[in-house]
Amino acid sequence: MTGEAGEIVLSKRELREVTAFAAACAEVVLEIFETDQPDDSRPRDAVSAAWEFARGGGRGKSLRDTASAALKAAKCADTAAAREAAWAAMSAAGAAYLHPLPKATQVKHILGADAYAARAAELVADDDRSVGAAHLEQAVHRATPVVVDVLKRFPAAPSGGGRVGELIRVLDADLRSLTLVEDPPS
Repeated sequence: MTGEAGEIVLSKRELREVTAFAAACAEVVLEIFETDQPDDSRPRDAVSAAWEFARGGGRGKSLRDTASAALKAAKCADTAAAREAAWAAMSAAGAAYLHPLPKATQVKHILGADAYAARAAELVADDDRSVGAAHLEQAVHRATPVVVDVLKRFPAAPSGGGRVGELIRVLDADLRSLTLVEDPPS
């Protein structure tokens, strides 16, 4: 579905589902950051704020602030894995701000949290790429029909972005290949 001038129409329900997907993906690697920085709650706060929005909360300044704080927390991390985990949390909070622009770069708002989380998991496992692949497989199972439908409205993920970009493209292709049927409304 598109709006005027090619804009992609996104309902609040769809934004909430995309954000819930991103929060679930980021949540599984919070421990990686917290092991590195046990006294820093900023990434967990960002994921909590994402869940709050996903469950019906507002999409305002405090949500943006938690995303920004998680980004700052990443800069304080001592390990690359912890940094990636914090970026996953930042991306989860940022998913609520998916722009209705038909641009491939917007795919990162949908899939970035999981790609960063997968990369964090790989790094903890001595850069074992099979760990990232397993993480992406879990994300495919976690994705709802709404998330897949929203993703399919955007162009395929762009090239570039290093290993995280590669993970985004793999997840993008995997999700686009799915044929899911949404449950009828109750």
